Amino acid sequence: MTKINHIKYKQTEISLIPEDWRVVKLGQVCEINPRRPKNFIRSHDAPTTFVPMAAVDEKTGTIAEPEIVPYSKVAKGYTYFEENNVLFAKITPCMQNGKHVIARNLIDGIGFGTTEFHVLRSNNEILPEWIYYFIRQPHFLQEATTYFTGAVGQQRVPDSFLLNYIIPLPPIEEQKRITTKLQELMQEVGRARTACEKQLEAAKALPAAYLQEVFESEAAKKWERKKIGEVCKINSSRPKNFTRSSDSPTSFIPMAAVDEKTGTVAKPEVVPYSKVAKGYTYFEENDVLFAKITPCMQNGKHVIGKNLIDGIGFGTTEFHVLRPSNEALSEWVWCFIRQPYFLNEATAYFTGAVGQQRVPDSFLSDYVIPVPSIEVQKNIIDELKEKMVQVENLQSAIRNQQSALNALPQSILRKAFRGEL
Repeated sequence: MTKINHIKYKQTEISLIPEDWRVVKLGQVCEINPRRPKNFIRSHDAPTTFVPMAAVDEKTGTIAEPEIVPYSKVAKGYTYFEENNVLFAKITPCMQNGKHVIARNLIDGIGFGTTEFHVLRSNNEILPEWIYYFIRQPHFLQEATTYFTGAVGQQRVPDSFLLNYIIPLPPIEEQKRITTKLQELMQEVGRARTACEKQLEAAKALPAAYLQEVFESEAAKKWERKKIGEVCKINSSRPKNFTRSSDSPTSFIPMAAVDEKTGTVAKPEVVPYSKVAKGYTYFEENDVLFAKITPCMQNGKHVIGKNLIDGIGFGTTEFHVLRPSNEALSEWVWCFIRQPYFLNEATAYFTGAVGQQRVPDSFLSDYVIPVPSIEVQKNIIDELKEKMVQVENLQSAIRNQQSALNALPQSILRKAFRGEL
């Protein structure tokens, strides 16, 4: 026997647990997949709660969007359950993602759902909440994956895994105390997560705000304005005398290589020149690449070609290439075209069928851009770079905080089921 914080513990086949707790198989305290009652009758048009898999919020473990349908639509071919039954998503990836929930607020106390749920109906020895919190533990879900049956992509957890799984079981009053505490703690975590998400969204909005501050400032109103086509060559052909050996390593930028959040080439590729010599877009060092196709255009896949082998590169034909003259810095043009209002305006000029719509080069040629002196451009770009570094640091700090919060529920649940809460 072991004492921890004045509580006596005993060793069991699963872990140390308080002396007055038991260990039981889930199948001893739950009915798994109980049938609907033999005498069950319901009128065909009776409004009935229906829970498809999509209705379950995997983050909160709640039914976010239950459906109400006539009973006739779910009378056959769906899983029956009752108020306070625990629904366990048995199919991958829903199982690992946490689509497990207590069925509550059901019309007439009954409901139907996808056949991809196992139903756990607790007896009077165990609370639905105790089961619910236990089966949402990451280690439980991970262990369940080792019992998968079926083909890849359609793998499922068999009911035998649930029936035979051994869990700790405190007295019912202790279950009530612990699950009440768990609910309070999880709500606190949820509130903290929400606050972090709002902070991150605010931080993500800062770059656009900084750009707007530059291009809509009082100073900007006094800058000379020219069409982009006057300060950039657009889609220049490769030089007539261009030659390169077939096996020369060559920089290649597919659309997937561009990080839409940072506007940088995250994963440049190096290929033999022979692979890109035909059918791809040519560009040179410091050219600005503008993604012309939806949704890449709106998402911000626009980048400056830098660190190119031999100062040249090739990319997808879905790029327009802007080559700034000595009146504009590449960074200045790049910052301008990444503004949300610019990208939003570009959508109004789309050509082509839905899903394959593109911004024509005429939109870029004719669009007016402010052009201050190169010195002013350099100073502003340097200031923006400093601010963007600060934004990256801020976002990184918030994401670290989110990671810590995401790990907290697992720690809380671990303590709860060891009797340490």
